[in-house]
Amino acid sequence: MEEMEPSAPNKETNTWALILHLSVLSGLVVPMAGLIVPVVIFILKKDQIPGLIPHGHVVFNWLISVVIYAIISFILLFVGIGALLLAVLAILSLVFPIIGAVKASEGQVWPYPLSIKFFK
Repeated sequence: MEEMEPSAPNKETNTWALILHLSVLSGLVVPMAGLIVPVVIFILKKDQIPGLIPHGHVVFNWLISVVIYAIISFILLFVGIGALLLAVLAILSLVFPIIGAVKASEGQVWPYPLSIKFFK
């Protein structure tokens, strides 16, 4: 059977969703960019590409969750477990956006595990 090529709107949605997920990693290059760049991309593209909205919600849920988890981890540094939690959080902050981007390129919305659902 011949494989069908995804339609242009779906391909565009998948591409921008992939970029949105990976934009979280821009904070590795420029401090705070991982928080600002996804918001800018979402604001600029959400009206043109409605399929981007669920991906934006997933990314924003994760970003807010990471801030909350980081604050809790910093507080727990005083009892010794905070350093381990921060290390785990750092690894998850690298892995989850990459997995989300791969899934987005396939047309799937992948809710990051452990993220608190602020947006649905």
